[in-house]
Amino acid sequence: MDATMDRQLNSKQSKKHPPGLYLLFMTEMWERFSYYGMRAILVLYLTKSLVSGGLGMKESTALMLYGFFTGAVYFTPLIGGYLSDRFLGQRLAVTIGGITMALGNIVLFSNQSFTAVYIGLGLLIIGNGFFKPNISTIVGELYDAKDKRRDAAFTIFYMGINTGAFFAPLIIGFITDKWFAVHVHGVIEYGYKYGFLASAIGMIIGQILFNALGNRFLGEIGKKPVGKPQASKSGTTQNQKMTKVEKNRTIVIFILAAFVVFFWAGFEQAGGALSIYTDKFVDRTLFGWEIPTSWFQSVNPLFIILLAPVVSMLWVKLSNSKRGDLPVPTKMAFGMILLGAGFIVLLFAIMQTGSDDNHITTKANILFIVFTYLLHTIGELFLSPVGLSFVSKYAPVKFASLLMAVWMASSFVANLLAGQLGAFTETMGYFEVFSVIGIAVIVLGLILLTLSKKLVKMLGEDETKEAKQAA
Repeated sequence: MDATMDRQLNSKQSKKHPPGLYLLFMTEMWERFSYYGMRAILVLYLTKSLVSGGLGMKESTALMLYGFFTGAVYFTPLIGGYLSDRFLGQRLAVTIGGITMALGNIVLFSNQSFTAVYIGLGLLIIGNGFFKPNISTIVGELYDAKDKRRDAAFTIFYMGINTGAFFAPLIIGFITDKWFAVHVHGVIEYGYKYGFLASAIGMIIGQILFNALGNRFLGEIGKKPVGKPQASKSGTTQNQKMTKVEKNRTIVIFILAAFVVFFWAGFEQAGGALSIYTDKFVDRTLFGWEIPTSWFQSVNPLFIILLAPVVSMLWVKLSNSKRGDLPVPTKMAFGMILLGAGFIVLLFAIMQTGSDDNHITTKANILFIVFTYLLHTIGELFLSPVGLSFVSKYAPVKFASLLMAVWMASSFVANLLAGQLGAFTETMGYFEVFSVIGIAVIVLGLILLTLSKKLVKMLGEDETKEAKQAA
């Protein structure tokens, strides 16, 4: 009788996620509030004139700088992941990263100059390198490799990312465009520096929560470096070589990361070229009130919050079905196709407005940009959280944070590419650039779909059986 009750209790507990997941959810939420709040106003801050509270930078230059910044924050995790694996441990690395990013935003707040921009962005890039790969790896360590809740857990964690990303542009946009905006002789001087200050405060709140509650809800997870050479029974240290299966799984991670580059190159137009297009060519008036451009950065995370539970339940339902869950490469392929479809929708708006902001005869309906973000969001849910779960599951333990950083480094290349593509809109036009992005991503998604079975076979016997069930 007691044994039966214990089994029932354990079964109920196994369906619930550990409380540490929700602490990491909150930590990531505040970090993303800081990042997306700053990101929502960065290009606007760089391109607005000095009298409007900006720096008066040329649009193409600002988009390339934006692309470099959003790319570099995904490159430095390679260094941060290595240092945490070998020396720091994941928890300490997260704290170092959080403090450094808070300082970066404080520098941006303290001085309106190009020097402050470069120093501030530099600190944000370095801090992100310590923070980003390690918090995602800690999420993976809460679950066993074969735990069916993993994909669902990362989708919940992804909601934390997007809860912060949703509220940040709304709050920061209100601060910069309404609360601290000053009207002088018919010109609006935006309060961008106060937006950077609010971003710094968000980062500090997240770090206070993480360090105050970490021991209670995470225990010893992430405290010690996991990549140090292990000592043998004789007292000597040895570096364990990767098995053939581990090597194949690492290769698959690199292959998928290569495809992901093109997804993010398209997706990251949201904070650059799409933001400028929205500012100039989209009718943002609603009931006589003009919506701040930065608020459109909240559309994607809003859809994430609404749709993430639905997608999470879909993965759980599929994994418990007779056919089994879809293989990760297949999910990612569908995600790329959906992103491309979003750009195709946007082309219909550009056919109405054109690309010349000096001769705007009509503006696009707001629904075009909203529907584009909807398709991009569904594509993101099919690709990003399952990708994080995939890497945390299949990366060799001694290289867990490093390979998570490699996965994120694909976004480094993607954002550099995104910045270059965004800059071309000034000379080539929005229609030409967005059509190339949309078609290219759809074609690559179809290619990944055809490679899915081959990639699954490389993962090992268990995953191959799962793929056969799903086929």
